Amino acid sequence: MKRIFAVVFTGLLFFAGCSTKEAPEYNKSDIYWYQKILYYVSNENLDKADEYYTSLQSEHFASPLLKEATLMLAMAHMDEEEYLLAKYYLDEYIKRYADAEDTEFAKYLKIKASFLGFKSINRDQKLLRETIQEAKKYEQRYPDSPFTPLVDTILTKLYLAQYVLDSSIAKLYERRGKTKAAEIYRQKIENYWIDKNEISVPKSWYDYIINW
Repeated sequence: MKRIFAVVFTGLLFFAGCSTKEAPEYNKSDIYWYQKILYYVSNENLDKADEYYTSLQSEHFASPLLKEATLMLAMAHMDEEEYLLAKYYLDEYIKRYADAEDTEFAKYLKIKASFLGFKSINRDQKLLRETIQEAKKYEQRYPDSPFTPLVDTILTKLYLAQYVLDSSIAKLYERRGKTKAAEIYRQKIENYWIDKNEISVPKSWYDYIINW
């Protein structure tokens, strides 16, 4: 009888421990949630960090810690090459927490995230056009920003990518005998400030943009 009781008691302790471990956390202080975010970012577990960020934002919408937590997660996702999530956090940061100086930095990071997020020059044509526009607006809005030279470098590479793309499209139309469509893209190429004789187009467009 004692043996049976001991087995049952041990089982109850086991299940109680499991249920405690899996029990959802709620009604915690903002510093508690922030420390959890910091811990999981430090340990490169961004899924858990995102979960704790949601808790912090839900339970402490006005917490001053949200500003730092939002930017921290944006940069952490950039480091992990998760650029869409990085841009999500940057949008939140700009919209809710950033002052003028912070916005200048965050918008630069967003342009950088878009630039680094290119996977295929053919599939990402819309992203290419949108990022060019964002970079041009940044230069107009922040001409004296310390980040403007970096944005200018990104914009130059994006123009080069657009040049390579338009050249490829023109050649494709020519091969298919669509001379009018090919001429439209040839005209675009002629209007570029880039001297085609100074460009050596490699096999990998990605290496061309990133390492140029």
